[in-house]
Amino acid sequence: MTLIPVPSTGVSPAVNGSGRTPAHPALDDATHRLLRERSLRVREHVLRTAAGGGSFVGAALSCVDLLVYLYTCFLRVDPADPDAPDRDYLFLSKGHAVPALYGVLAEIGLLAPQRLRRHLHTDDVIYWHPNPQVPGVEFYSGSLGHLLPVAVGVALDCRLAGNPNRVVVMVGDGELNEGSNWEALLVAAAYRLDNLTVVVDRNGFQANLPTEALIPLEPLEAKFRAFGCETARVSGHDFAALAFTFHRLPLRGGAPSVVIADTVRGRGVPSLEARADRWFVKAKPDEIESWLRELRQTNQIGER
Repeated sequence: MTLIPVPSTGVSPAVNGSGRTPAHPALDDATHRLLRERSLRVREHVLRTAAGGGSFVGAALSCVDLLVYLYTCFLRVDPADPDAPDRDYLFLSKGHAVPALYGVLAEIGLLAPQRLRRHLHTDDVIYWHPNPQVPGVEFYSGSLGHLLPVAVGVALDCRLAGNPNRVVVMVGDGELNEGSNWEALLVAAAYRLDNLTVVVDRNGFQANLPTEALIPLEPLEAKFRAFGCETARVSGHDFAALAFTFHRLPLRGGAPSVVIADTVRGRGVPSLEARADRWFVKAKPDEIESWLRELRQTNQIGER
């Protein structure tokens, strides 16, 4: 086996730290409204997946704003050419939140919206976890702790090839109990992968228990820094704050970036928010319609 030498100095020419123009400007009013409207529609998609066999609604709703922001303002992904070799990569390691990803892909034109109504149908591949047969999905996930190692491998490959791709991986906070994440971070720091960003959806729950009541995670910033990463903490529902944070990437040249996004499980539907018993939801049509009305009233943008 031939080992790849660890780079000792320098910042990748493929990142902002060496002079590349940042991926997006500060948010203007029109963009902020677009983000809010898109997030509302994605949450509608998520709620509808609770019909039939159900879905992990709580976990999906917590990361909607993050995914909407990334695909609208940060990631270089062309819906007309989703496999372009110079694209940015998004890996959803908390794969059970895939209704949020599928909803975003539908809103940006990568996935036909009507396919979302076929969630869990046996003649389609729209189901409880990401499937790369769906346009825009980079890799399977389901077993937690797997896609950060995959993302590290992709980021390293891009670095060795001298390519400008950025790699973003979203992990759940409870998922951080998996040791594979921390092993991957050791490798990412050793190879100075500042083209890699880890986004932690910090909604405070692991399945049906608060994370701090099960295996406490805090202080997360100190732990990530001890593994060679640079960190930022931000509200995962504040688009202006997200713009400020992602505009600064990489947070430190020669180091992976970790964005810890504080979120609320079930965000957008007050009767579902921060509830341990609503991580997976199987609902009747009248329940879903009630949640949709609650969502629209809360967001005050108007019905679709």
